[in-house]
Amino acid sequence: MSRSDHNLSETDIRPANADVTMIRADADDSRAWLAKAPVCPNLMHHQIRHLAVAKMPSPFEIVRTKLGGSYFLACFGGEGRVLVDGRWARCRPGHAVLLPPGTLQAFQATPDRHWDFCWVRYQERAGQKPLATARTPIVARYDAEPLRLSILGLYHECSTSNVASAINRWIDLVHHYVLRFAEPASHDPRLWQLWEKVSAAPGSPWTIAGLAKMVHLSEKHLQRLCQRELGRSPRQQLIWLRMRRAAELLIQGNAKIEVIANQVGYQNAFVFSTTFKRVMGWSPSEYPGRGP
Repeated sequence: MSRSDHNLSETDIRPANADVTMIRADADDSRAWLAKAPVCPNLMHHQIRHLAVAKMPSPFEIVRTKLGGSYFLACFGGEGRVLVDGRWARCRPGHAVLLPPGTLQAFQATPDRHWDFCWVRYQERAGQKPLATARTPIVARYDAEPLRLSILGLYHECSTSNVASAINRWIDLVHHYVLRFAEPASHDPRLWQLWEKVSAAPGSPWTIAGLAKMVHLSEKHLQRLCQRELGRSPRQQLIWLRMRRAAELLIQGNAKIEVIANQVGYQNAFVFSTTFKRVMGWSPSEYPGRGP
């Protein structure tokens, strides 16, 4: 089935034979693919809008342009692609991706293949800290099975006994498994301390050589460590932190693009604008929430 919802989507293509087990927080969303999902208001205790276990044959493609919340997806079968930092990244079993709010979100099944995955869609309140921080991986290894079983357990409880105490335990468990990815205990402390410093001063003239020296690593070692723990190269992580700060500045006021570019380390406003559009999905002047 193909449809277009200009309020939320540029593209929404879902096969009619998809197998989706889904729960939603409320009945306000009238989109057809949500209509039969049981309603569980307690999901909003963790700012979750909806979540699901899905088995999607191709063709399957989603492009979201106006989502303010974080989106977590964990693959347990088949193969798909996710748009990350303006580039398509393959998502296979044993991997997950966490997309921060404020970025264009796009997903598609590999042609002629199925894609099996869990998702948890958040809607953080205004001013609330999103799941994705400077030290959060964007793409990394992840065992989706505990999350899959938790979502199925929640669905069963909502569809049968509907006991509030049991429902809350299932929801807490779901959120716990997402946080296990977003806040991994195994992070190398040198790495997250480094990126917290960069996040606090994105306009500084950072270089990869200088960053490696700060944590007493070779550039190659820093490259391997970032790729393993964050799913990004050091350069890609630096760019993302700068673009994330630029997005915050665009929403907070109506400063000129040239001023914002300088504040996040770009002397050339054209280069900044081109990079911002590639990473975030919009030009700075068109970014959602941008003041007049």
